[in-house]
Amino acid sequence: MKAFFAFDIAKRQQVQLKIGISGVSEANAKQNLDAEIKGWDFAAVKQAAEAAWNKELSKIEVKGGTADEQSVFYTALYHASLSPNIYTDVNGQYRGTDKQVHTAQGFTNYTVFSLWDTYRALHPLMNIINKKRSADWINTFLAQHKHGGMLPVWELSANETFCMIGYHSIPVMADAVKNGIHGFDKTYALKAMMAYAESNRFGLGAYQSKGFISNNDDHESASKTVEYAYDDWCIGQFAKSIGNEAVYKKYLHRSLYYRNLFDPSTGHIRGKVQGFWYAPFKAGEINNFFTEGNSWHYSFAAPHDVSGLIKLYGGRQQFAAKAYDLFYSKEPMSGRDQADVTGLIGQYAQGNEPSHHMAYLFNYAGQPWHTQALVSRITKAFYRNTPDGLIGNEDCGQMSAWYIFSAMGFYPVTPGSGTYALGTPVFDEVKLHLENGKTFTITARNLSGKNFYVKNMLLNGRQYGKTYISSVDFEYGGSMVFEMDGKPNYRRGVNAVDMPLAKTTDETFVAAPYFEMSSNKIKDSLTVVLKSIDVDAEIYYSIEEVGEAAAFHHYTKPFVLRNAAVVKYYAARKKFKSPVNSQQFYKVVTDRTITVNAEVHPMYTAGGADALIDGITGTTNWKTGEWQSYFDQDFEAIIDFKKQRTFSYVAMHVLQDVSPWIIFPSEVQWEVSSDGKNFTPVISIKNSIDASQDAVQVQELGAAVNASGRYIRVKAINGGKLPAWHESAGQPSHLFVDELIIK
Repeated sequence: MKAFFAFDIAKRQQVQLKIGISGVSEANAKQNLDAEIKGWDFAAVKQAAEAAWNKELSKIEVKGGTADEQSVFYTALYHASLSPNIYTDVNGQYRGTDKQVHTAQGFTNYTVFSLWDTYRALHPLMNIINKKRSADWINTFLAQHKHGGMLPVWELSANETFCMIGYHSIPVMADAVKNGIHGFDKTYALKAMMAYAESNRFGLGAYQSKGFISNNDDHESASKTVEYAYDDWCIGQFAKSIGNEAVYKKYLHRSLYYRNLFDPSTGHIRGKVQGFWYAPFKAGEINNFFTEGNSWHYSFAAPHDVSGLIKLYGGRQQFAAKAYDLFYSKEPMSGRDQADVTGLIGQYAQGNEPSHHMAYLFNYAGQPWHTQALVSRITKAFYRNTPDGLIGNEDCGQMSAWYIFSAMGFYPVTPGSGTYALGTPVFDEVKLHLENGKTFTITARNLSGKNFYVKNMLLNGRQYGKTYISSVDFEYGGSMVFEMDGKPNYRRGVNAVDMPLAKTTDETFVAAPYFEMSSNKIKDSLTVVLKSIDVDAEIYYSIEEVGEAAAFHHYTKPFVLRNAAVVKYYAARKKFKSPVNSQQFYKVVTDRTITVNAEVHPMYTAGGADALIDGITGTTNWKTGEWQSYFDQDFEAIIDFKKQRTFSYVAMHVLQDVSPWIIFPSEVQWEVSSDGKNFTPVISIKNSIDASQDAVQVQELGAAVNASGRYIRVKAINGGKLPAWHESAGQPSHLFVDELIIK
């Protein structure tokens, strides 16, 4: 609903206006208005609002720092307090995710849950300073599951937008329980968690059966795999907290699925197409395998199993070196233009959420001085007291919540664990006023712009050598003292006992084997190489060439395929094994070669020109990595059949999805030649489906022909500019092709 008001008033005359809103009805909006603002005393309303905000912002008191730093801090706390929004009328009614009207019983219903962003720091902050409100939010989650059949992903005004990934309401609940918040039905909450995690939404079916998601299962598959794994860990922790050991073990196992996308040859989380690593691989490329980021951003995205990541990288020193490379990488950011990825330090992007925990990871490797230097740099460079002082999108308070935590000197790397990694404070003193009436005071001695390294610490008056604290350390009040210095203390936080621990151990988990080749297409023969990141696991495989079950063999060395086949494979250690996965291998024709005389888009290569003549056509999912794109240009290719042939049918398999700028070619022209130089026209095929149809569709633009020659030249005319109805009208378009069919 939109409204516009115009008033014809005399000079200096004032207009007073009160507005009431409701998600339920006009009558409720009027009732809300009458109850919330009873009179017309503007000064009184303003005074009441100031008092309410002063009370809210006084939950954290800071002293010291500069005037600008204090302004930045309280602006951040204000931003962090703006959402979620109350979505309950004064009579208790609200509109649910089933679009029906309900009455809240024992809680206040809310809206605006940007959970992909806010589970990281905003909700952990509120689980400390706003426990009652957090319980209301969780009860809202459960009401949305009850009415709409699912927990929220990114909910707005009782509408699920699905604009981000994961099931991140679950970390909010797990972290709440860890912080002593109990005012909700935990048994029902676990049921709701499992209902989402065991659904088939957004690649979850493949995730459950295979142990990972490939891009042909669902786009942004690498991001979804690693984020689902963390959410599963949170389900496990929640189940354990209420005594459900069976569910705890099940989801602890699933939480290690992120390892199935770790490629040891590159040292990165890497996307897959079917069972193969996507190539060419560029760690800095933002592409359809990742959500608002690249492989750098998601290769550290296992906050529940940092110890496991350290082991994958080869040890603490190697892990720290990799994290150092993240911040000081010279590799350029490439691929899709992503406006959210801002505030760069190397490949680190403070302006977007996947990076937010990464500066704190050095604590886990025994090098906390790097964390202190980086956090100090980020707080100074990317949070300024200017109109454009935030380096990225506020994202419903998450960008500011990062600053609030970091300015206090600690950060929730793993929400749901009750553990906070220590950094470096911004202020001389911070007082956290808790809802239980207790106060936790954080003091920084000898702090200055140059003295951001931690020399020593006290916790409740005692020497403290660890580089983390736990929620139990401050939930009943107390004190923490940082003693600061201008140089690193290379002896503090270097012993394992003093490092934060985020470790997930499950002896039943065996990583899925992976193929160490780039193709599933057989010309004359193909050597199949299988490997596993589990050095003590053994691999087993079977080869089915005629669709009948075949016996599994112990893999001891690469084997050769000469015909089309399905290879099934798994890894085993002791009595435990990985999921049994399968991979189709295709026999492709070898009687032709292709030369493409156009520049393929670097994000959509489908593995090279041969993909256009391999006999395999794609689906309507253009994000799988199996389509080629030719952007703002015509397509041209020459196919050499090596000898004179007679042709009876020619076609180009193409895709259209206008919303993401993909339009069918307007025309496909076919020519033949005997010498590869002089070509004769055969047929020109016009496209009859215009770009006014905003639907994903594929078609085989083909026709019967009667022609002879050794060479065929095909030219597809780009569909042109985006149509007038498109939000990017007038911009150039992609031409997507995946197969040239010639009989």
